[in-house]
Amino acid sequence: MKVAIVGASGAVGQEFLRILAERNFPMDELVLFGSERSAGKKYTFKGKEYEVKLLQHNDDFKDVDIAFTSAGGGTSAEFAETITKYGAVMIDNSSQFRQDDDVPLVVPEINAEDALNRPRGIIANPNCTTIMMVVVLNPIDKLSHIKKIHVSSYQSASGAGAAAMAELQQQYKELVETGEVKTIEKFPHQLAYNVIPQIDKMTENDYTKEEVKMFNETRKIMHSDVRTSATCVRVSSLRSHSEAVWFETERPLSVEEIREALKAAPGVTVVDDPQNYTYPMPLESAGHDDIYVGRIRKDLADDNGNTLWLTGDQIRKGAALNAVQIAEYLIKVGDVKLRTGSSPSTSLLKGEE
Repeated sequence: MKVAIVGASGAVGQEFLRILAERNFPMDELVLFGSERSAGKKYTFKGKEYEVKLLQHNDDFKDVDIAFTSAGGGTSAEFAETITKYGAVMIDNSSQFRQDDDVPLVVPEINAEDALNRPRGIIANPNCTTIMMVVVLNPIDKLSHIKKIHVSSYQSASGAGAAAMAELQQQYKELVETGEVKTIEKFPHQLAYNVIPQIDKMTENDYTKEEVKMFNETRKIMHSDVRTSATCVRVSSLRSHSEAVWFETERPLSVEEIREALKAAPGVTVVDDPQNYTYPMPLESAGHDDIYVGRIRKDLADDNGNTLWLTGDQIRKGAALNAVQIAEYLIKVGDVKLRTGSSPSTSLLKGEE
């Protein structure tokens, strides 16, 4: 199997390399693509050095089976036909295709089968905040249909990419050395020692594009009429996002029902002993695959409502890991064939989807 990574030098591209190695993803060949700025850079994967090739409109994808793309919506739109025209499956991490009717939007724990119907050869990876939330809420929705969701997100600098992480670290450095922040490029305001109640551009109704994504994507992934009202906030942690979630179900659910459903859910780890100061925090979820959930309790303002807190590494499950899990599912069900000599990945042998 031949795998391509488009946007290999970015934060998600680098995470792809780590996850593919960790999970022993079944491939014989790997090719890395990037912009003019990244072309020529070299990265090591499983002891072998690979050089980033310039992404161009040519036949470089002719023998590629799966292409993981994370180079921004504009690049995905421009190169989609080039990437898919010879039959490669394009698993795209940008927002470019998420609401297109002929492009499935997939979280494998919830709607893996949707990935099999892809007339354009493209599968969209959802927004990171949406992925984390639906992985936790879907098992609850099976107990009783979720009608409404209110969510406040607390999103780290890494959600804006590697350059944003570097900017946050530079801002703290400047504060320590001079007492003043001079570097403000990736965010609209200083992020160090601050929170910014805006992620992505504002729309006409004063919700940001990030908040609108959570409304639309949740419906598409869960095949649901649920309504989601979100406030997305950038916080000055470096990695892993957190969310406070309130949800209303058709019938009242007990905390114990919810907790037991989450304990049995794939991709979820329950960390919920608040009387002993035990609950999920981004420092602990960074670098891990599962979404951590705790602070599960009844909503005091809604008899059919409950609330919880979750945190997860949005570069892993919120981006690269989810895309790799989609590819693993396609291989597992025989939709993408292993070439002779390829061996199944560790996760496939474990039966993980």
